[in-house]
Amino acid sequence: MDYLKEKGFKKDFGRFITGPFIWLPLPFFILLDIVVSLYQFICFPVYGIKKVERASYILIMDRNKLQYLNLFQKISCMYCGYGNGLLLYIKEIAGLTEKYWCGIMHENVTGFIPQQSQIALQFAKFNDVKDFIRKYINDKYK
Repeated sequence: MDYLKEKGFKKDFGRFITGPFIWLPLPFFILLDIVVSLYQFICFPVYGIKKVERASYILIMDRNKLQYLNLFQKISCMYCGYGNGLLLYIKEIAGLTEKYWCGIMHENVTGFIPQQSQIALQFAKFNDVKDFIRKYINDKYK
């Protein structure tokens, strides 16, 4: 809540102008939430992937209990909890889907940030045939 440290007409006016852009994604977030949840509900059982618990990623009803926040701050905190939690939820579903369909690390290119989900899910190393065979092919013949 760094904005509380900043005062003045210029800062307040800037926040007033940018406010709608912060809230603009909300209907898209809701639609994305529905679509991704349906995708997981339909596809993950077919793939044999354990479903991601939505409640483990999205928490919106905690900061609104804080007595020292005004109503606007509480609503804003609920929105941030939903938006950021939703994106983490989607990221987890996307990572598990990627592991199922293409569990190979990306090439180590300068400036590219390695995806932590690929590391955590132990994707096969890029251009490492032995690692690929050990992780995916040999399992078929065991």
